[in-house]
Amino acid sequence: MSVSGMKKQLHKASQLLNERLMGDEGTKLDEDFLKMEKGVSVIHALLAELLSRTTEFLQPNPAYRAKLSMLTTMSRIRGQARATGYPQTEGMLGDRMLLYGQKLGAASEFGGALTAVGGALQQVSQARDALDVSVKRSFIDPLQNLHNTELKEIKYQLKKVNGRRLDFDYKRRRSGKVPAEEVRQAWEKFITSKELAERSMFILLQNDVDQISRLATLVTALLDFHRSAHRILLGLHGNLQARLTAASNKRERRFRSKKIRVRGDHSSNIGFYDQPSSGSCSGDQFTVLRSRPGSPNSSYALGSPPSRQQQSRGNPSYLPPFLQE
Repeated sequence: MSVSGMKKQLHKASQLLNERLMGDEGTKLDEDFLKMEKGVSVIHALLAELLSRTTEFLQPNPAYRAKLSMLTTMSRIRGQARATGYPQTEGMLGDRMLLYGQKLGAASEFGGALTAVGGALQQVSQARDALDVSVKRSFIDPLQNLHNTELKEIKYQLKKVNGRRLDFDYKRRRSGKVPAEEVRQAWEKFITSKELAERSMFILLQNDVDQISRLATLVTALLDFHRSAHRILLGLHGNLQARLTAASNKRERRFRSKKIRVRGDHSSNIGFYDQPSSGSCSGDQFTVLRSRPGSPNSSYALGSPPSRQQQSRGNPSYLPPFLQE
């Protein structure tokens, strides 16, 4: 910075301190200018909030959002195309349903229904990916461009207006020591900057057509997504109703337990049996399984456990061969 530039900054700082601490009154701007400046401040805050909230609406998980941002930055540095997208919740749920539906197999009605729901949820996930792309292209990017260009330029112009006002007020306050030509030049610079900033703010605040059209594109993208999701889920609902009807009309299978035989020593078989129902046998009738001669459990029967005398006959500590292992 040159010496004249440093002196000018010191003059501005001196004038600002006099206004803040000593109560000196500087040049006041007109009400229209102040109203437009307030409107620009509201739009600046609105855009910052709207951009962040829209991104959170499309990608609600902050951890995945940060990871995706990092991967996008690394891909841009390496000159590569972005290979991964935001993991939609519908897609993750659909993947799990497809996985376990395939494990249950085509013979299972529930497995087939899981596969159908998982496929439909993956289609909804693809529709949400399309929504993300559409909203970013037609809503977020234009607002981000407005925030980074026009608003940034207006902010710079307002800063210049305030700086030139301080310079003019300082020279006017020292009018006896500062030449009148310098005071006049400072006034002309201040007025020029004010008019330029005023024109830029007026154009921004009167550009309602573009702002409303961006909101309309956002609503259109949301409407397209919900229409696609409605169509997909409506077809899925009909599929599930047909599967429910087929499963209800399917012949019911009755459970039948099967006998298990355990092979013991010396090729002797010990039978494990189903408990006979009261209608299948009457009185004390039962069938006796014969084992090798001399075995203490030679009178084990189907349908009745051995008596205490049979258990204690021969060797009191006897255990069957399959329990001795």
